Amino acid sequence: MNNETVYHFVGIKGSGMSALALILHDKGFKVQGSDVDKYFFTQKNIEDAEIPILTFDEKNIHEGLTIIAGNAFSDTHKEIVAAKKMNLPIIRYHDFLGEFLKLYTSITVTGSHGKTSTTGLLAHVMSTIADTSYLIGDGTGHGVPDADYFVLEACEYRRHFLAYHPDYAIITNIDYDHPDYFTSLDDVVSAFEEMSKLVKKAIIACGDDEQLVKLKTEVPIVYYGFGDNNDFQAKNLSRSITGSAFDVYIKNEFYGHYVIPIFGKHNILNALAVIAITYYEKLDKEKVMDNFTTFAGVKRRFTEKVVEDMIIIDDYAHHPSEIRATVDAARQKYPTKEIIAIFQPHTFTRTVAMLSEFATSLNLADTIYLCDIFGSAREQRGDVTIEDLAEKIDKGAVILKEENMSPLLKHHDGVAIFMGAGDVQKFEIAYETILSHSALSK
Repeated sequence: MNNETVYHFVGIKGSGMSALALILHDKGFKVQGSDVDKYFFTQKNIEDAEIPILTFDEKNIHEGLTIIAGNAFSDTHKEIVAAKKMNLPIIRYHDFLGEFLKLYTSITVTGSHGKTSTTGLLAHVMSTIADTSYLIGDGTGHGVPDADYFVLEACEYRRHFLAYHPDYAIITNIDYDHPDYFTSLDDVVSAFEEMSKLVKKAIIACGDDEQLVKLKTEVPIVYYGFGDNNDFQAKNLSRSITGSAFDVYIKNEFYGHYVIPIFGKHNILNALAVIAITYYEKLDKEKVMDNFTTFAGVKRRFTEKVVEDMIIIDDYAHHPSEIRATVDAARQKYPTKEIIAIFQPHTFTRTVAMLSEFATSLNLADTIYLCDIFGSAREQRGDVTIEDLAEKIDKGAVILKEENMSPLLKHHDGVAIFMGAGDVQKFEIAYETILSHSALSK
């Protein structure tokens, strides 16, 4: 890597790609990228950094570029084809990161759920204590020129995390997801076991997860969780409308009392993972405690706003386990309010594979609304419909259309949670608009 190189990102609006572009920009490299015209929440930070965003076109490719190709785009993409014709260097996103990590003490955060929240918390806690660069899956990236540490969200999809050889790996859980790639839970487990063999120092894993306690590793594994079997254990939990507090015990010895202004039991587990890393790296304990109290969360993870008399939450939850965690967090913060779930399934393969599980998790809300299934670049249709999911939900579910959000207007002084990994935010925006207009017309 040299500072004369111009890095061109094919698919710069992707969450990981946008974060990596920001990191290279912060470290003084010349960066540009291309993508579709559609607006994505990840592009705001790129625009704020004045990184050029072009529309996909083979004319964007010219001599002097090094291409970083997003994993969502095949070798037949017109810009990648043009780069090949010019014999330009073309590096896949995960391969580039694999090389980049070698420059630091690296910590990858992986797992089927909770990666982004845990990475965000770890980056927040560490960045004011030690020189830390980080890449978070909500599109946030920050590069420190002479950083000692690199914190990276590492995705298991298509086994991309096998490109990394980190010093530490946090594993939050192992669950069956991405059914368009993984054939079974055993296939997912095998991917994590492959990954664990690449870790250099230690694995920090949730000992309350039935798959993780069976994980075969070649490096020490440190467990965290609520159960007595864990090396780092949370006890004496106190969950209130202002956040969560708990005592931490390390191998049954009291270590400290921690307070976090975030909600849900899953976030206590995330905090334990962060505490374990900071403990083994001997970071200042008091500063770690202080930094926990100022964590404001990450994008699209329980992001809140108030519109008229409704609390509106935007959340990336797109798997039954994540829906359960999000509803649990809402119940903790708003114990007396009606919890309204507005869910958009993401991909047909995931929806059909987990139809009953989705119905069970959504039933934890008081009222349920559904939006049409969001496909992907790889699958535009499937053998399941949103009506199939609605029929599975015991409480019943209303199917919403973006052009008619009026069914939601009957709710007052409640919590509306918009959940999904597709474009569920367009339904949220439509609801906010009609809610505001309704109030003005009274």
